Amino acid sequence: MSGGEVAGILVAVFWAVLVSFLALALARLAQVLKAATKLVADVTEQAVPLLADASTTVRSARTQLDRVDAIASDVQEVTSNASALSSTVASTFGGPLVKVAAFGYGVRKALGRTQDGAPRAGTERRTVIVGRTVPAARRRKQKG
Repeated sequence: MSGGEVAGILVAVFWAVLVSFLALALARLAQVLKAATKLVADVTEQAVPLLADASTTVRSARTQLDRVDAIASDVQEVTSNASALSSTVASTFGGPLVKVAAFGYGVRKALGRTQDGAPRAGTERRTVIVGRTVPAARRRKQKG
């Protein structure tokens, strides 16, 4: 065999090995594509019912939000009615109640004094100053 024939055989073997690796790679690529196709089909089968359920859920939520909106508007109306009623009651009874309270305060003050205008015993006002101590003589009287 000459050198050209050996080189031809080596090139032929090289091409045979290369074609074998390419055929193996194409076979694996075909398997991957089949698996991907099956996966996409399965996802499609499961996604369609999920989307239908999600659509139903969104419609139900919208219905509930409409109900909550109606309830909120009713609560707002009740609040405004209660506010109007409160202001009406305050304007109707507020003035007379203040006058009655002032009259009662005046009566208590008047009953708290004697005929000569001096305060009754035990009704004198005391001033408390925070942080000051009572002298020792007064402390003994208070204790006992």
